[in-house]
This record gives sequence, C-alpha cells and structure tokens, in this order.
Amino acid sequence: MTFRLVLTCGEPAGIGPDVVLGAALCDWPAELLAVGSHTALLERSEALGLDIELIPFTSGTNPLPHKAGTLRFLDVPLSAPCVAGELDTRHGSAVLASLELAVSLCQADDGTAMVTGPVHKGVINDTGIPFSGHTEFLASLCGTEHVVMMLASPRLRVALATTHLPLRAVPDAIEQASLTRTIEVIHQSLQSQWGIASPRISVLGLNPHAGEGGYLGDEEVRVIEPVTESLREKGLAIRGPLPADTAFSNPLRKETDVYLAMYHDQGLTVLKSEGFGEAVNVTLGLPIIRTSVDHGVALDLAGTGRADDASMKAAIEMAIQLASKKT
Repeated sequence: MTFRLVLTCGEPAGIGPDVVLGAALCDWPAELLAVGSHTALLERSEALGLDIELIPFTSGTNPLPHKAGTLRFLDVPLSAPCVAGELDTRHGSAVLASLELAVSLCQADDGTAMVTGPVHKGVINDTGIPFSGHTEFLASLCGTEHVVMMLASPRLRVALATTHLPLRAVPDAIEQASLTRTIEVIHQSLQSQWGIASPRISVLGLNPHAGEGGYLGDEEVRVIEPVTESLREKGLAIRGPLPADTAFSNPLRKETDVYLAMYHDQGLTVLKSEGFGEAVNVTLGLPIIRTSVDHGVALDLAGTGRADDASMKAAIEMAIQLASKKT
C-alpha cells in the first residue's frame, strides 16, 4: 500500500521550502504532497539550482511512490513576495492556511499523515493571531482536548508535560489531572503506534534533585508523586519523579522507553545535544499522524544551499513507519 504524506513548507522565508525540496530529490515508497506557495517553491528551487518538476495535485487520485526530482504540490498563495531570510507578517495567514489544508486532507483520507516544516511563532503572533506552536494549533484544529509533544531520535524519546510556556508559568501548569492524562496518552500511543506492549516511562522531577523530599520545592511531593504512584497501581511501568541531572545516565536509559520532562528545555536540551538533525517531533493523541522537523526556520541558511534536510527526511521516514503500523 502506498501512502500520501502531506508536507507543509512552514515559514516561506525560512528553510522549510529548502528541506522539502531536498527531500524531493530522493525516491520514497510514499507520495509526497507539498502544501504551500508554488511561487516560493519554484523560486527557491531555482535559487538552489535544483532540477525539480513541480506537479499540481489532483484530488481523488491514488497515491504513487515518490520519484526523485518531482514534487506534487497544492498551492497556498502568499499575499506578498517572499525573500529568503526576510520575515514578513503578510505571510502569516498563508502559513496557518497550509496547516489547516493539510489537516483537512488527512481527515478526509486524502492524506495518510502530515509532516510539518518549521514555522516562526513570532511573525504569526505579530499578525494578531495568537499562536503558541504547531502542537497546540493542530490540537485545536482536530478538536482534541489533550495532546502530547514528543521528540524521538534513534537513541532517545522525550515527551513534555508542558510545551511552549515561559519558565515562570511552568509550575502552575503542572497539575495532577493534566499530568495523569499526559502519561496515559504517552502509554497508549507507544502501545498503538510503536508496538511497545508495556512502555517504560521515566518521569522527571521539576526541581533540582527532584525536590529533595520537599526541601527544594514541593511539586514532586504534592503533584508528581501522587500521579506516578496512582498509575503504577493501575499497572503502568512508571519510574519517578527522578532528578533530571542523572535521569539520562546510560543504566537508566536502558530501562526507559520514553522520558517525560516537565518543561521544554529540561528534556529537549539532552536530546538535541546528541541527536540534532536526527530527531523527529511527533504529536501524540491526535486522530491523525503528524511528524515534524526538530529545528527552527534558520533564516540565515534559507536559500543558501547550506540547510540540512536530515531531520525532514527522518520525519518522512517516521511518518511512513507510523502509517504502516496504523494500517
């Protein structure tokens, strides 16, 4: 069975178009369908000296394996010219429209999974549209109450209890009900999508030394421990809360299928420091499959030929793997 992967190009002035085009230079067992500005893709392809045939997508057609040097596309026009490396708030609405179109294609079974290029949160917010990130926006589009952001590399998986929040807002956002649901989503997703019968989940503490029994903060005693104990009683394989500075040691890694970090940089710094460019962002809990690159828009690299498309290729590979298990 051939799958159709819907690729959103993200911020047009960044390296999203570059890495999508880079992926199009390879053969794939799935069809690649780029959703974004046809003009931006064409201009970026010419700037990079790439010989890629852009083919308009026709709805209702059966997906075919991707042939290197071609790329099917659905045009989402920009309201202003795009200059590589230069942000323009007039592009914000088109970026969000691309995401909305990709979701609708997957919901209508015209797409098997979506793979997202990087967006620039600031420029979207500067248009007057509140936007905290892909994860939250896609959850809203799909009408899903609780989703979880997880990054996976060949050696490590890290999920997040909170995502794109200022650090001072993190403690108040960690509540028993939300944390319980987060762990349940992780457990269910690793079972259904990764085929792990009894996922081993290592939960990090919020404070240094996991709070030192309440002397360095009481979130572990008051919130995290009651949740982990309750879920262990239900049969989940959960360890923690663990001190974050020692939790990623080799012995513990061997006993862990996924880490749950309390905030963005607590866990992702470790993962990206050893696997940047290899990691894939996966949204757990959505009714559709969504993977993404692990990097930002890299404005200084856009259109230069120096952008690394390894993470986009890894995201495509993971989308194919997850789609295969889903069927």
